[in-house]
Amino acid sequence: MTFNSPFTQADHWLKLKEGIIQLAQTEVLARFEKVNAETKQDGSLLTEADTQMQIKTQSFLKKNWPEFAFLGEEASLQTQEKAMNNTNGCWILDPVDGTSNFATGIPFYSVSLALMVQGQLIAGLVYDPSRNELFAARQGLGAELNHQPLKAKTTKTTLSQCSSIIDFKRLSPPLATRLATHAPYASQRSFGSVALDWCWIASGRGQIYLHGSQNIWDYAAGWLILKEAGGKSCTLDQQTVLLAKVEKRSAIAATTTELFSEWVQFLHH
Repeated sequence: MTFNSPFTQADHWLKLKEGIIQLAQTEVLARFEKVNAETKQDGSLLTEADTQMQIKTQSFLKKNWPEFAFLGEEASLQTQEKAMNNTNGCWILDPVDGTSNFATGIPFYSVSLALMVQGQLIAGLVYDPSRNELFAARQGLGAELNHQPLKAKTTKTTLSQCSSIIDFKRLSPPLATRLATHAPYASQRSFGSVALDWCWIASGRGQIYLHGSQNIWDYAAGWLILKEAGGKSCTLDQQTVLLAKVEKRSAIAATTTELFSEWVQFLHH
Protein backbone atom coordinates (compact mmCIF):
# COMPACT_ATOMS: atom_id res chain seq x y z
CA MET A 1 0.00 0.00 0.00
CA THR A 2 1.38 3.41 -0.98
CA PHE A 3 0.28 6.51 0.90
CA ASN A 4 -0.34 9.72 -1.04
CA SER A 5 2.07 11.89 0.91
CA PRO A 6 1.95 15.70 0.85
CA PHE A 7 5.74 15.51 0.63
CA THR A 8 5.63 14.33 -2.96
CA GLN A 9 4.85 18.01 -3.59
CA ALA A 10 7.98 20.15 -3.87
CA ASP A 11 6.64 23.04 -1.79
CA HIS A 12 5.70 20.86 1.19
CA TRP A 13 9.00 18.99 1.03
CA LEU A 14 11.02 22.20 0.91
CA LYS A 15 9.02 23.74 3.78
CA LEU A 16 9.69 20.67 5.93
CA LYS A 17 13.42 20.60 5.20
CA GLU A 18 13.92 24.33 5.68
CA GLY A 19 11.83 24.32 8.86
CA ILE A 20 13.85 21.56 10.50
CA ILE A 21 17.16 23.18 9.53
CA GLN A 22 16.09 26.52 10.99
CA LEU A 23 14.80 24.96 14.21
CA ALA A 24 17.93 22.85 14.66
CA GLN A 25 20.20 25.85 14.18
CA THR A 26 18.19 27.97 16.62
CA GLU A 27 17.31 25.43 19.30
CA VAL A 28 20.24 22.98 19.10
CA LEU A 29 23.36 24.43 17.46
CA ALA A 30 22.99 27.75 19.29
CA ARG A 31 23.12 25.85 22.60
CA PHE A 32 26.13 23.67 21.74
CA GLU A 33 28.69 23.78 24.58
CA LYS A 34 26.43 26.23 26.47
CA VAL A 35 24.03 23.97 28.40
CA ASN A 36 24.20 21.57 31.30
CA ALA A 37 22.75 18.09 31.06
CA GLU A 38 20.56 16.30 33.58
CA THR A 39 20.30 12.54 33.94
CA LYS A 40 17.01 10.81 33.11
CA GLN A 41 15.67 7.73 34.93
CA ASP A 42 17.18 5.40 32.31
CA GLY A 43 20.62 6.96 32.83
CA SER A 44 20.68 8.86 29.54
CA LEU A 45 21.20 12.62 29.34
CA LEU A 46 18.71 15.40 28.73
CA THR A 47 19.54 19.00 27.85
CA GLU A 48 17.56 22.18 27.25
CA ALA A 49 18.22 21.65 23.54
CA ASP A 50 16.41 18.27 23.61
CA THR A 51 13.41 19.79 25.35
CA GLN A 52 13.11 22.98 23.33
CA MET A 53 13.77 21.29 19.97
CA GLN A 54 10.97 18.82 20.68
CA ILE A 55 8.51 21.53 21.78
CA LYS A 56 9.25 23.84 18.84
CA THR A 57 9.29 21.03 16.26
CA GLN A 58 5.96 19.65 17.46
CA SER A 59 4.44 23.13 17.17
CA PHE A 60 5.88 23.63 13.65
CA LEU A 61 4.58 20.26 12.44
CA LYS A 62 1.13 20.70 14.01
CA LYS A 63 0.74 24.12 12.41
CA ASN A 64 1.59 22.90 8.92
CA TRP A 65 0.47 19.24 8.87
CA PRO A 66 -2.12 18.84 11.67
CA GLU A 67 -3.40 15.51 10.35
CA PHE A 68 -0.42 13.61 11.76
CA ALA A 69 0.17 12.65 15.39
CA PHE A 70 3.51 13.26 17.07
CA LEU A 71 5.90 10.80 18.74
CA GLY A 72 8.88 12.41 20.45
CA GLU A 73 11.70 10.75 22.36
CA GLU A 74 11.09 12.94 25.40
CA ALA A 75 7.42 11.91 25.76
CA SER A 76 5.98 9.19 28.00
CA LEU A 77 5.66 5.62 26.68
CA GLN A 78 1.87 5.90 26.82
CA THR A 79 1.94 9.06 24.70
CA GLN A 80 4.39 7.48 22.25
CA GLU A 81 2.26 4.36 21.79
CA LYS A 82 -0.90 6.42 21.29
CA ALA A 83 0.83 8.41 18.55
CA MET A 84 2.14 5.25 16.89
CA ASN A 85 -1.41 3.87 16.73
CA ASN A 86 -2.87 6.98 15.09
CA THR A 87 -4.56 5.89 11.86
CA ASN A 88 -3.51 9.05 10.00
CA GLY A 89 0.15 8.45 10.79
CA CYS A 90 2.67 10.09 13.08
CA TRP A 91 5.88 12.03 13.13
CA ILE A 92 8.80 10.35 14.93
CA LEU A 93 11.35 12.79 16.36
CA ASP A 94 14.66 12.47 18.12
CA PRO A 95 15.35 16.13 18.96
CA VAL A 96 19.04 15.54 19.68
CA ASP A 97 20.40 12.14 18.67
CA GLY A 98 23.79 11.92 20.33
CA THR A 99 23.00 13.96 23.45
CA SER A 100 26.07 12.62 25.26
CA ASN A 101 28.26 14.02 22.48
CA PHE A 102 26.33 17.28 22.41
CA ALA A 103 26.51 17.77 26.17
CA THR A 104 30.27 17.18 26.33
CA GLY A 105 31.28 19.32 23.36
CA ILE A 106 31.75 16.60 20.74
CA PRO A 107 30.39 17.89 17.38
CA PHE A 108 28.73 14.65 16.29
CA TYR A 109 24.98 14.78 16.94
CA SER A 110 21.87 15.24 14.86
CA VAL A 111 18.16 15.92 14.66
CA SER A 112 16.17 12.98 13.28
CA LEU A 113 12.59 13.21 12.01
CA ALA A 114 10.52 10.61 10.17
CA LEU A 115 6.89 10.28 9.09
CA MET A 116 5.24 6.88 9.48
CA VAL A 117 1.83 6.08 8.01
CA GLN A 118 0.19 2.67 8.33
CA GLY A 119 3.48 1.05 9.24
CA GLN A 120 5.39 2.59 6.33
CA LEU A 121 8.04 5.27 6.49
CA ILE A 122 6.99 8.01 4.10
CA ALA A 123 9.69 10.62 4.68
CA GLY A 124 12.82 11.03 6.78
CA LEU A 125 15.28 13.80 7.60
CA VAL A 126 18.55 13.68 9.54
CA TYR A 127 20.23 17.05 10.03
CA ASP A 128 23.80 17.47 11.28
CA PRO A 129 24.00 21.08 12.54
CA SER A 130 27.77 21.06 13.05
CA ARG A 131 28.46 20.22 9.39
CA ASN A 132 25.27 21.80 8.02
CA GLU A 133 24.46 18.52 6.30
CA LEU A 134 20.86 17.49 5.63
CA PHE A 135 20.27 13.86 4.72
CA ALA A 136 16.73 13.23 3.52
CA ALA A 137 14.55 10.66 1.75
CA ARG A 138 11.01 10.07 0.59
CA GLN A 139 9.43 6.69 -0.01
CA GLY A 140 10.10 5.64 -3.60
CA LEU A 141 11.72 8.95 -4.52
CA GLY A 142 15.32 8.35 -3.48
CA ALA A 143 17.64 9.91 -0.94
CA GLU A 144 19.38 13.29 -0.81
CA LEU A 145 22.35 14.98 0.81
CA ASN A 146 22.00 18.76 0.91
CA HIS A 147 19.27 18.58 -1.76
CA GLN A 148 21.43 16.56 -4.18
CA PRO A 149 20.78 12.88 -5.00
CA LEU A 150 22.50 10.44 -2.63
CA LYS A 151 23.46 6.97 -3.88
CA ALA A 152 24.99 4.35 -1.61
CA LYS A 153 28.33 3.47 -3.15
CA THR A 154 31.92 2.72 -2.19
CA THR A 155 35.14 1.59 -3.81
CA LYS A 156 35.49 -1.09 -1.11
CA THR A 157 34.65 -4.50 -2.56
CA THR A 158 35.48 -6.89 0.28
CA LEU A 159 34.85 -6.92 4.03
CA SER A 160 38.58 -6.79 4.77
CA GLN A 161 38.80 -3.34 3.15
CA CYS A 162 35.91 -1.83 5.09
CA SER A 163 35.64 0.76 7.83
CA SER A 164 32.98 -0.44 10.25
CA ILE A 165 30.69 1.55 12.53
CA ILE A 166 29.93 -0.69 15.51
CA ASP A 167 28.39 -0.05 18.93
CA PHE A 168 30.05 -2.75 21.05
CA LYS A 169 28.23 -1.76 24.24
CA ARG A 170 24.91 -3.20 23.11
CA LEU A 171 26.16 -6.45 21.56
CA SER A 172 26.17 -9.79 23.32
CA PRO A 173 29.54 -10.54 25.01
CA PRO A 174 30.28 -13.52 22.71
CA LEU A 175 29.67 -11.48 19.55
CA ALA A 176 31.56 -8.45 20.84
CA THR A 177 34.50 -10.66 21.83
CA ARG A 178 34.55 -12.38 18.45
CA LEU A 179 34.61 -9.07 16.61
CA ALA A 180 37.32 -7.68 18.89
CA THR A 181 39.59 -10.71 18.52
CA HIS A 182 38.84 -11.77 14.93
CA ALA A 183 37.86 -8.53 13.19
CA PRO A 184 37.00 -9.13 9.52
CA TYR A 185 37.23 -5.42 8.62
CA ALA A 186 40.10 -2.95 8.25
CA SER A 187 39.08 -0.52 11.03
CA GLN A 188 36.27 0.23 13.46
CA ARG A 189 34.52 3.38 14.69
CA SER A 190 31.72 4.25 17.15
CA PHE A 191 30.58 7.84 16.82
CA GLY A 192 27.57 8.14 19.14
CA SER A 193 24.64 9.19 16.92
CA VAL A 194 22.61 6.30 15.52
CA ALA A 195 20.79 8.50 13.01
CA LEU A 196 24.06 9.82 11.57
CA ASP A 197 25.56 6.32 11.58
CA TRP A 198 22.84 5.19 9.14
CA CYS A 199 23.44 8.23 6.95
CA TRP A 200 27.21 7.77 6.93
CA ILE A 201 26.75 4.17 5.80
CA ALA A 202 24.41 5.47 3.06
CA SER A 203 27.10 7.92 1.94
CA GLY A 204 29.93 5.35 2.12
CA ARG A 205 31.85 7.09 4.92
CA GLY A 206 31.62 3.78 6.73
CA GLN A 207 30.74 0.69 4.74
CA ILE A 208 29.37 -1.77 7.32
CA TYR A 209 27.34 -1.22 10.48
CA LEU A 210 26.26 -3.10 13.58
CA HIS A 211 24.18 -2.03 16.58
CA GLY A 212 22.53 -4.27 19.15
CA SER A 213 19.64 -2.13 20.39
CA GLN A 214 18.17 1.12 19.08
CA ASN A 215 14.84 2.88 19.46
CA ILE A 216 12.56 3.78 16.56
CA TRP A 217 13.29 7.50 16.96
CA ASP A 218 17.00 6.67 16.63
CA TYR A 219 16.78 4.67 13.42
CA ALA A 220 13.55 5.52 11.55
CA ALA A 221 14.77 8.38 9.36
CA GLY A 222 18.23 6.88 8.84
CA TRP A 223 16.73 3.51 7.89
CA LEU A 224 14.67 5.14 5.14
CA ILE A 225 17.61 7.22 3.91
CA LEU A 226 19.83 4.13 3.61
CA LYS A 227 17.07 2.15 1.91
CA GLU A 228 16.30 4.89 -0.62
CA ALA A 229 20.02 5.40 -1.29
CA GLY A 230 20.30 1.71 -2.19
CA GLY A 231 21.98 0.33 0.93
CA LYS A 232 20.88 -2.80 2.77
CA SER A 233 19.92 -3.64 6.35
CA CYS A 234 18.34 -6.25 8.62
CA THR A 235 18.26 -7.21 12.31
CA LEU A 236 20.60 -9.73 13.90
CA ASP A 237 17.91 -12.36 13.40
CA GLN A 238 17.64 -11.29 9.74
CA GLN A 239 14.25 -9.57 9.97
CA THR A 240 13.48 -6.08 8.70
CA VAL A 241 14.72 -3.45 11.14
CA LEU A 242 11.65 -1.28 10.71
CA LEU A 243 8.85 -2.20 13.11
CA ALA A 244 5.85 0.03 13.86
CA LYS A 245 6.26 -0.39 17.60
CA VAL A 246 8.01 1.44 20.40
CA GLU A 247 10.54 -1.30 21.02
CA LYS A 248 14.28 -1.62 20.53
CA ARG A 249 15.75 -3.28 17.44
CA SER A 250 19.17 -4.57 16.45
CA ALA A 251 20.63 -3.50 13.11
CA ILE A 252 23.09 -4.86 10.55
CA ALA A 253 23.70 -2.64 7.52
CA ALA A 254 26.07 -2.06 4.63
CA THR A 255 26.55 0.38 1.79
CA THR A 256 26.33 -2.23 -1.00
CA THR A 257 24.49 -5.51 -1.51
CA GLU A 258 27.77 -7.41 -1.88
CA LEU A 259 29.27 -6.11 1.36
CA PHE A 260 25.97 -6.67 3.15
CA SER A 261 25.90 -10.33 2.11
CA GLU A 262 29.49 -10.87 3.24
CA TRP A 263 28.88 -9.04 6.54
CA VAL A 264 25.71 -11.02 7.37
CA GLN A 265 27.49 -14.26 6.47
CA PHE A 266 30.37 -13.45 8.83
CA LEU A 267 28.04 -12.52 11.69
CA HIS A 268 26.05 -15.75 11.37
CA HIS A 269 28.94 -18.11 10.67
